[in-house]
Amino acid sequence: MRLPLDGHMAAAAELGRLWGECYTVTPCGVFVPGNSAIATPEDLADVAVHVGFQSGSHYTTIQALEPFLPSERIKLRFGGSPADRVDQLLNGSAAAATVFGPQYYLVEQLGFRKIVDASFMIAAMVPHGAEVADVRRYFAALRRAQADIDIAHQPYTRYYANELPERHRALVDVRRFGPGERLVFEPYTQDMYERTQAWIDERGIFPSKQSNTGGYTNSVIRLSSLRGA
Repeated sequence: MRLPLDGHMAAAAELGRLWGECYTVTPCGVFVPGNSAIATPEDLADVAVHVGFQSGSHYTTIQALEPFLPSERIKLRFGGSPADRVDQLLNGSAAAATVFGPQYYLVEQLGFRKIVDASFMIAAMVPHGAEVADVRRYFAALRRAQADIDIAHQPYTRYYANELPERHRALVDVRRFGPGERLVFEPYTQDMYERTQAWIDERGIFPSKQSNTGGYTNSVIRLSSLRGA
């Protein structure tokens, strides 16, 4: 499960701070066409997997393939947005692509095969100047919504149609989609933060000048620390 690396770097760029009281976990996978000869993660050696640039799909694909392939044989190609990567799978310009969210269910329904799971975590970014009380109310509403989805997600799958471009919406029945990413109302802890930062640094994904040196306290909002202030 990939931790929110892009959130780390956004916090480092002083775009805001991560909300440390909740994160989401999203289903994600590396998919290939149904008739592809690729059947195992090892078959992806030297095959360009289409991902988003410095985004969740980028990082999680590396992590998903590392147990199977040496780093020099993991090949990525930056294929734009999730919708762009669906287009590339559909038109045959991508032998493999990593997708998540509604695109995950879309390609699955269209008969593409998942070669390896690549689920990852997403952290919310709170912009500078936002009132913490407002953020707390926002997440309280999300907690209630998540409970409704946990009980029965089917009444809400119609909203996936709003997330898909028309060219893709016409291809699938969103009523068959699953519950998607799940909000987890647990702390994003200092241990999680530091393990994620170490993973970034070990792989040299970002230039050293972009490395997040702000530390957990400066990069993550935790209500316990605010109460203790």
